[in-house]
Amino acid sequence: MRLSHVPNLRLLKPLLIVSLFLSAIVGCQSKTPHSDNSSQATLTKQAAASNRSINSPVADPKLDKWVNQSIIERAANDGWRSHGRTYDEQRHSPLRDINTENVSNLGLEWYFDLQTDRGIEATPIVHNGMIYVTSAQSVLFALNAKTGEPVWQFDPKIDKAQSAYACCGAVNRGVAIWGESIFLGTLDGRLVSLDATTGSVNWDVLTIDKSRPYTITGAPRVVKGKVIIGNGGAEFGVRGYISAYDVNDGELVWRFFTVPGDPSKPYESAAIEMAAKTWTGDTYWKVGGGGTAWDSMAFDPELDLLYFGVGNGSPWNHEIRSPDGGDNLFLSSIVAVRPDTGDYVWHYQTTPAESWDYTATQHLILSDLEIGGETKKVIMQAPKNGFFYVIDRETGELLSANNYVPVTWASHIDVATGRPVETKEARYSASPSSIQLPGPMGGHNWHPMSYNPLTGLVYIPAQEIPFAYVKKGGFKYSPGGINTAVSFAINDMPDDAAMFKAVKSMLKGRLLAWDPIKQEAAWTVEHNGPWNGGTLTTEGNLVFQGNSIAEFSAYDASDGTKLWTFQTQTGVVAAPITYSIDGEQYVAVAAGWGGTYVLATGGVLPTGSNHQAARLLVFKLGSEKQLPNIEVSDELAHQAPPAPLAVTDQTIALGKELYGDNCSLCHGMQAFSSGLIPNLRYSSFLRDANAWSAVLLDGVLSTKGMPNFSRALGKEQGEAIRAYVIKEANSAKDADYYKGL
Repeated sequence: MRLSHVPNLRLLKPLLIVSLFLSAIVGCQSKTPHSDNSSQATLTKQAAASNRSINSPVADPKLDKWVNQSIIERAANDGWRSHGRTYDEQRHSPLRDINTENVSNLGLEWYFDLQTDRGIEATPIVHNGMIYVTSAQSVLFALNAKTGEPVWQFDPKIDKAQSAYACCGAVNRGVAIWGESIFLGTLDGRLVSLDATTGSVNWDVLTIDKSRPYTITGAPRVVKGKVIIGNGGAEFGVRGYISAYDVNDGELVWRFFTVPGDPSKPYESAAIEMAAKTWTGDTYWKVGGGGTAWDSMAFDPELDLLYFGVGNGSPWNHEIRSPDGGDNLFLSSIVAVRPDTGDYVWHYQTTPAESWDYTATQHLILSDLEIGGETKKVIMQAPKNGFFYVIDRETGELLSANNYVPVTWASHIDVATGRPVETKEARYSASPSSIQLPGPMGGHNWHPMSYNPLTGLVYIPAQEIPFAYVKKGGFKYSPGGINTAVSFAINDMPDDAAMFKAVKSMLKGRLLAWDPIKQEAAWTVEHNGPWNGGTLTTEGNLVFQGNSIAEFSAYDASDGTKLWTFQTQTGVVAAPITYSIDGEQYVAVAAGWGGTYVLATGGVLPTGSNHQAARLLVFKLGSEKQLPNIEVSDELAHQAPPAPLAVTDQTIALGKELYGDNCSLCHGMQAFSSGLIPNLRYSSFLRDANAWSAVLLDGVLSTKGMPNFSRALGKEQGEAIRAYVIKEANSAKDADYYKGL
């Protein structure tokens, strides 16, 4: 089946608007600096006050007390001991007490307030009667998995100034467990080992070069006694890598750089020497090159191969990044290495000469499939670029590929060469004529997909968000600023209501059941829009998924029939899990509307929902507990804005471009935020140029998470942004206008 769709060019201007501000959002999680073993800094252990021991965990003598590789490989039904449940990351559970016949009796057993009003993206870990879940700002909670009673919590007290480099929010996707320890990656680039029973700190190491704009939002994995962690930051300009640390003492064991560095220095490995031949010019290494490994990993114990996905380029624009061409390895690639040493084995590049923020950091799944009458050990991925890949995981050979969402940048993937066949319009220029599907948000983003061996289907949180790519002229590296070499200056939404509705209709989201052998859709469930939750599938023939309009639902895995729904009071983007205690099956999901799409679009929750309702929700058959009523406050109530400043159109245009580059990812397009981040249109700082400058350039609110932009902006530029925000505050666009985006 070949899907194709070209947006109506009449809608070019408004589409650029949506697209471009969205795009900033997209790659928001991949990147890292040049750092070696000698730069590894060990931080002082956290004070005991940062941990709060409350109760003791409930011990179950039937469970293995501590986690090792054998326990993860055995994947007993009682727990959820690795990010994707098992090393193959299938997110499929053999539990079937909850099934298509009785799921209608599923009800809320308990909930826990995650104490934040920011986005929640974590996959919980369950072991030995405990459930571990992270909240925003890398805060970790340990709870009794049966009752929800808190046992301990750990606040890593992150450097909130690092929020300046979190393109997609101060989110965290979870922890790893091994031995008697829990491992947490923090937004400010640390890897922390904690006692799983008490939450006390074992060790705390810095994994990044703090002089570069790195962050960590992804969940670590533990393989063969080594904690594996990547990082993000490519939009800002970093050099990507993935690292392995000893579980016992936090010592760096190996590091694999994903892109070449300064050519005047020795290559770190033969793999990097090979990769360097696919790059040209000197912009890439001065900016960083990108290629951060910010999310996906999988491990095959039999083949002894660790797989990880690599992100987008820095800058995005290949023409600027590598002016004389080249595929730019290992950008947008799946890479296989030896987990003991980090030695390169093979790679497959999904998007050669990447120029669209088409990361390959999306979920990786291992399985054995019957292809052409032969059993193949495969790795499967649905990366941002819109194509679903089935690859031989022993060799890296492409077996098949087809687009799982509408795609305009390439007509197909040539299986013989393994390369995409690009369309004439794929590469963009300074002219706003290149409208692509997918855009930087991807046909599938970080939200985990799942695979059910019984149905043979992969369940993908798919979406359509077009984007208009426009080359930014006169690119100059901006330390601490956005460095994409793509313009965001034409991202305004249209004032005309009919045009707005037309643009909105292009933004789609669906639960897609994909047949990886036939390379076609088996069934789909259309959602209200993009940015819906990750999926879980079970042997009860069910698929669980939350969505953007505050629903958590169970579907028949065979045909997509909706069988059960629970109103969560907030949008759900994280993936669910399931586990068993005392012979009873539980289903858990961390609910909390947020992330890049929400921040950049100013998405307003449906009536009755509240982003401050971030919670861990746990369900069981026969339970009937209710969530407390919430007061949906009028976040958007405000005083009248100050009068427009007497400035030139050129100043407004400059402010608009600078706002798009530096502010829109958090405060929303056209200075409209839904409340996860303060709405600048209603800010009291707008009325006073000195107060505005103190916040933007002097960092007076940096301890509260508002970054200091003095490295990227000057006073005149800051005042241009203020003039633009005041202009937008006086526009006709209000909450009703944005509602539903």
